[in-house]
Amino acid sequence: MSDFVLTRTHGAIGVITLNRPEVLNAWHRPMRDRLVAALEAMERDGAIRAIVLTGAGERAFSAGQDLNESKTFDPDGAEAWIREWERLYGLLRSLTKPLVIALNGLAAGSAFQVALLGDLRVGHPGVTMGQPEITSGFASITGPWIMREILGLARTTDLALTGRMMDAAEAHAIGLINRLVPREAVMDTALALAEELAGRPPTALRLTKAWLREMTEPGFRQAIEAAIRFHREAYATDEPSTTMQRFLDARAHRRAKPDC
Repeated sequence: MSDFVLTRTHGAIGVITLNRPEVLNAWHRPMRDRLVAALEAMERDGAIRAIVLTGAGERAFSAGQDLNESKTFDPDGAEAWIREWERLYGLLRSLTKPLVIALNGLAAGSAFQVALLGDLRVGHPGVTMGQPEITSGFASITGPWIMREILGLARTTDLALTGRMMDAAEAHAIGLINRLVPREAVMDTALALAEELAGRPPTALRLTKAWLREMTEPGFRQAIEAAIRFHREAYATDEPSTTMQRFLDARAHRRAKPDC
């Protein structure tokens, strides 16, 4: 398998690292497939009692979807893409083991959503989080459902329509970052938190997580079907691909511009 996702163990804790730091750990299909495989393997491993998910490098947990992939979709490709997310999100929701997200930087778009699907999140003051999909040409569908379950409709509407990013202070104040610590303490804190959760009575933990999933399952399924319907409609036009290309061109221009 490729090294887009790295795995290791720390005692009874499984650690998964998103590993495309050159593109801020943005994911494409091979990376998503590898992440699913890593999560499934840790879920099956009886020696692993909890999981920590993080990103490689110091800049990002993940920038979310790799636009170089998604700008090429047609309606059928968009539907297949949503089905991939259904598989990953469904797996994250069904894990019987606690999942702690160690935020080492940016968490944007679908990466923001993945972070919210974890059980608890640890971050540092330099973390930024948000749902900027609309600014790069995506209709934001699954994200608002995930956000509304945690934030309510007013904040969800703000984040989904403006595409603005939150700094760590705001994310911590509204409960999205559960532990805010210095940058150098993020992983140690995440591991300690995972160990704490792993020490809980296993049956009680499993059944509590199962109920948290069950009470939100109808909304999750509705969000997936809505995402398929709306993304098929969007990709029947050229708006997503042209907007994403403009976004990529502007980003390349900023990177190429010499420092003053």
